[in-house]
Amino acid sequence: MTYTMHVAGLERQLPLCKVAENFYIGAFIIFGDAELTVACAEHLLKAIPADSYDYMLTAEAKSIPLIHEMARQSGAERYFIARKGPKVYMTDPLHVAVRSITTLHQQELYIGGEDAAFIKGKRILLVDDVISTGESLHAMEELVRQAGGTVTGRAAILAEGDALRRSDLVYLAPLPVFNADGSVKE
Repeated sequence: MTYTMHVAGLERQLPLCKVAENFYIGAFIIFGDAELTVACAEHLLKAIPADSYDYMLTAEAKSIPLIHEMARQSGAERYFIARKGPKVYMTDPLHVAVRSITTLHQQELYIGGEDAAFIKGKRILLVDDVISTGESLHAMEELVRQAGGTVTGRAAILAEGDALRRSDLVYLAPLPVFNADGSVKE
């Protein structure tokens, strides 16, 4: 089963993946799809005032191509990735716990002390590929707070489920959730 998605002037077929009994999501993956990544970055940048943030932050891993392309197109010299585990090169890492809809267990997100020093006192735009429950956003917000920065915006390619009701989120298109037979869940 697939769902036909239209976003940033492009069409893609998303395979439907089971999350729970009679609850499926469309698997939106930008890895390896340069055309989609470039188009989505361009459209998101048009929707977000360039003077509303100093740096961008995303969580590892699916939205890394997006944030990289947004930085390239906007001329940003730096962006930040909240990693799923501490790295040996991170000094004094900050971390928070997160459990997203596509993760089967609790995860941790980390930023190193060096990144936290850049974030301190700065305005941060949070970037993600798909926002559902908002748990990943909440975890990134907490990392920014711990680092002494301020979240001034939240952007995603797609919003699904509860995220569709958020007034603080810029997104390019809605993504429905599905029943086991592939029909859209009302």
